[in-house]
Amino acid sequence: MADVLYDYFVGIDIGTTTTKAVAFDINGNVLRQFSSGYGMTHPQANWSEQNPEEIYQAFEKALHVIVPPSVADKSIVSFSSAMHGLIAIDETGKPLTNLILWADNRATDIANRLKSTDLGQEIYHRTGIPIHPFSVFSKILWLKENEPEIFSKTHKFIGIKEYLWFRLFGEYTIDYSLASGSGLFNFREEKWDKLVLETLGIREEQLPQLVSTTHIQQNTSNIKLPLVNYVIGAGDGPLANLGSGAMKPGQMAFTMGTSGAVRMCVTQPYTDPKMRTFNFFLFENQYIIGGATNNGGIVLQWMEEKILGSKNSIAKLIEEAQNLEIGSENLLFLPYILGERAPVWNAEARGVFFGLSITHTQAHMVRAVMEGLILNMYSIGKILMEQQNINEIYASGGFAKSDFWLQLVADIFQKKVVICETVEGSAWGAALVAMKALNMQEANYEVVKGKVFLPDQSVAERYKRLHEKFERLYDKLKDEF
Repeated sequence: MADVLYDYFVGIDIGTTTTKAVAFDINGNVLRQFSSGYGMTHPQANWSEQNPEEIYQAFEKALHVIVPPSVADKSIVSFSSAMHGLIAIDETGKPLTNLILWADNRATDIANRLKSTDLGQEIYHRTGIPIHPFSVFSKILWLKENEPEIFSKTHKFIGIKEYLWFRLFGEYTIDYSLASGSGLFNFREEKWDKLVLETLGIREEQLPQLVSTTHIQQNTSNIKLPLVNYVIGAGDGPLANLGSGAMKPGQMAFTMGTSGAVRMCVTQPYTDPKMRTFNFFLFENQYIIGGATNNGGIVLQWMEEKILGSKNSIAKLIEEAQNLEIGSENLLFLPYILGERAPVWNAEARGVFFGLSITHTQAHMVRAVMEGLILNMYSIGKILMEQQNINEIYASGGFAKSDFWLQLVADIFQKKVVICETVEGSAWGAALVAMKALNMQEANYEVVKGKVFLPDQSVAERYKRLHEKFERLYDKLKDEF
């Protein structure tokens, strides 16, 4: 299909709370964009779910806005999707469960029981996904043990993108990238893992068909939607790297919005001896390794809304925090208010202020929170930097609007930080996958780099000691959570 000319490369990013559709031209310029949101429910403690039909309706609405009939024949659509979700489907295609999200922690006890065993370690090194309640593996095991009737009736175990694909084409298909985030996929053999299937007591036929991230499906059997070509795409984490341009040796992607992640691209799959990082597939000989944190900007929002209740705006407090000494006068914060994924993989971890004294102010607490978030991200990043020398960090996400945040990253990591000016990195990454599927050279597009932040070498030793204290504190408290 290399000779087909498209004017509109549409990236559909199916996120946790919003589906975004962005139409780009061949140079990455945004032609139009649209977002449609949906809610999340918590029917029990530690449960996080969504109605898959609401997400499908948001997708359909976004696609109609971005691909009107007048441009349909000039458009190609590619998908990015949030990872680690699970829906149990019956033989008629009806969901037996809601979408169980990555943030769902109902399988905590099961994951804790398994992760330190020889079986748990072997599964990690076969799949590249730590044993943790966020993984599809743990979720299916929870259904088997706690909802045996649903488990026995399940025809297919799928995620949200596979649900949309089924609604479009009437078939259950998953790309290697999303499969690699499930904890069910053997990344070395590039197929569903036999040991995992045996452990879960399910058949390979109960999982979607595996295809490349550049798999193209022509048109759709759903007559309500535009007749366009679809590329299946990949997971949002790997596509954020691709969209931000952090794909070469020496480059690291740093993203912080509600949550956060540190990732880099490697040519060989990698699993960590201590099971601290993930391994995602993107393309042949291109893997994304890294770690994601539950606790990003949402922690600062929690501080503002639930703790401070201050007449000062958070922006004012951040301005005051910027003028304080490194370490907030011996106030240290462990940011695990939502439990944690990387690097500790402890769903029961909790937030801690350590060292509070009568001299501390709201601004001290704000700085301690900001430092704690970046120190935690550094705990992930330093694991990756053991595998590859990093020269520059590509920063994206809501935090990248703050010079103070970005300078903290530069100083704690002691690396040059570059703002990535790519709009909607995961959506643009999906568009780049479409270009690659069409064998277009434009898939090697270089992102536009924005403002640069250089590390202050004079503070390196102070942050090094602060990070060592941060990790010691968690290590002393981890058995108390």
